[in-house]
Amino acid sequence: QLQLVESGGGLVQPGGSLRLSCAASGFTLDDYAIGWFRQAPGKEREGVSCISRVGRTKYADSVEGRLTVSRDNAENTVYLQMNSLKPEDTAVYICAAERFADYQCSGLTGDYGYWGQGTQVTVSS
Repeated sequence: QLQLVESGGGLVQPGGSLRLSCAASGFTLDDYAIGWFRQAPGKEREGVSCISRVGRTKYADSVEGRLTVSRDNAENTVYLQMNSLKPEDTAVYICAAERFADYQCSGLTGDYGYWGQGTQVTVSS
C-alpha cells in the first residue's frame, strides 16, 4: 500500500528553521515527483514547492529563497528545509506524490493522487 508520512514539524520562533521529511513506503519514491503543500486554518491548500523525479525544483513566490526541497531516493525520503520562518508560514504541511515526466512536477493539488496526513508547523514568539 502506497503511504506518505510527514514528520519534523513543530513550534519555532520567527527567523528559525525546521526540516520536514516526507517518507514513502509501499512504493519506490524515485518513480514519482513530490509536491509540498500547506494549509492554514480557513484557507485553501496551496503549493509551496515541488521536486521532479530528476531533481528539478519549483517554489512559490512566497517561499522562494527560504525553502529548499531535496530528495534522497536511497532513503525513499524527500525533505523540505525551511529557513527564516515567518508567522505567516504557520500551517499544516502536507506532501503528495504523482508520476510525471522526468523533469516535471506541479504545485496544483488536483495533479496529485497520493497524499500524506501532514505535519503542523507553528511560527510564533
